[in-house]
Amino acid sequence: MNEPDTARILGSDALTSADSYGSMTAGGPAEEPDAPGSCSARPPFKLPRSQVTVEPVMFLAMFSVAMQAPLSTQYLWDRISEELGYNSSRTSECSNLSLNQDPLQKEVETLTAQWSLYISLGGFSVGLLVVPHLGSWSDLAGRRPVLILSNLGLALQAVVYLVVMYLKLPVAYLLVGRIIGGLSGEFGAVLSVCFSYVADISDKRSRTFRVAILEACLGISGMLASIIGGQWQHAQGYIKPFWLILATCLAAALYVCLFVRETVLPNPSAKLFTFHHYKAVWHLVSTGGSTSDKEGRFHRSKLWLYLLSFFFVAMIHAGSSLLYVLYELSSPLCWGPTLIGYGAGALNIASLTSLLGLKILQSCLSDFWVALIGLVSSITGLLVFSVADTTELMFTGYALCFLYMTATPVLRSTMSKMVDRSEQGALFAAIACVESLCFLVAGSLFNTLYPATLHFMKGFTFLFAAVVLLIPSGILG
Repeated sequence: MNEPDTARILGSDALTSADSYGSMTAGGPAEEPDAPGSCSARPPFKLPRSQVTVEPVMFLAMFSVAMQAPLSTQYLWDRISEELGYNSSRTSECSNLSLNQDPLQKEVETLTAQWSLYISLGGFSVGLLVVPHLGSWSDLAGRRPVLILSNLGLALQAVVYLVVMYLKLPVAYLLVGRIIGGLSGEFGAVLSVCFSYVADISDKRSRTFRVAILEACLGISGMLASIIGGQWQHAQGYIKPFWLILATCLAAALYVCLFVRETVLPNPSAKLFTFHHYKAVWHLVSTGGSTSDKEGRFHRSKLWLYLLSFFFVAMIHAGSSLLYVLYELSSPLCWGPTLIGYGAGALNIASLTSLLGLKILQSCLSDFWVALIGLVSSITGLLVFSVADTTELMFTGYALCFLYMTATPVLRSTMSKMVDRSEQGALFAAIACVESLCFLVAGSLFNTLYPATLHFMKGFTFLFAAVVLLIPSGILG
């Protein structure tokens, strides 16, 4: 017996408990049959399908991440500007719409992009190893321990950032905070386990919309965090908003402890530090899962194509989001914290409009057509961003992205429906691995490409992103 099979047998009770759980929550028999050879295990709690479950966890975790991201970039800009003697108010630049930038501003912009790259690489490279491990481990040990651990890691990261700000330590110490967050799985592990939890309690008919609700929580929470963070930083600086980030992470961990019920029967013999978790993920993606036995290579090929499409879509979303603040801080836009907050809020509210659009479009179109419409929305918005030189044009780009988040829930749900219920944790661990790789590649590519193309076209990176999205559009089409 090979090691991946051993790992699956060790967790057979936990992995197959989701099957029984899905039957209870759906109010009848689940659509998928039990895995061959599985035993009938029931989770310790009965939870109505309509009840709120991990949505508040996703909301709170995203709130902390969405508030931290633009504030961290602005903090880097201000610290580097202070060290180089650049006037960070940028009032002279805002009154001059010429494309001939101050050389000192270009240096500040380049150094900010580089440090953003280093910090992103530090966090996501560690997360790339940890997230799939924790996601697969949650199949055996349960979903709750991973959610608690990841939120506490995000809290420790906020503590490190606060220490750097209080003591005016070199910005390199921010990298330490990201690595600490990465070791706990940070936000990637929260995503992976929350989506696995929803797969545990939903059937095939409702899964796409339940996944879209989780992604809408990302957008709504991100919108509120961006607006609050921008206004608060403008009024009182960086330290007090980061105290709220710390409190939000701790509140998410506390909510899991008090209100989130387990959907997996924990296996007492399950070990955290073992390579079996990686092998379980690899076994799924290399064979296509147990449901591919009858369909063979075609089933596996479809899974890989969906993963590839997800990679390109998530990479473009992540890479673009890294540059919006930098693009808006410098001339000719020269936005301040308030406008930056409104801009980030306008982008994040698209998650809510995407949820509404998905619900409406599903009544007359298949999920794949909905995903294609979402990709068209993203492409048109990015094309406008690439030439935006006024505030009005920038917000027009945000408005055109109103359906940009419909593609990812469709892809997640489609892949989830392709595998057995006993393999949901391993699947979302694989997706989390791809997502972490997306952030890693996006951080390297976009933060390198942006300063390298400033001299001939400031918005070239957004144009590049729009062209890349033609690849998943072609695959889905």
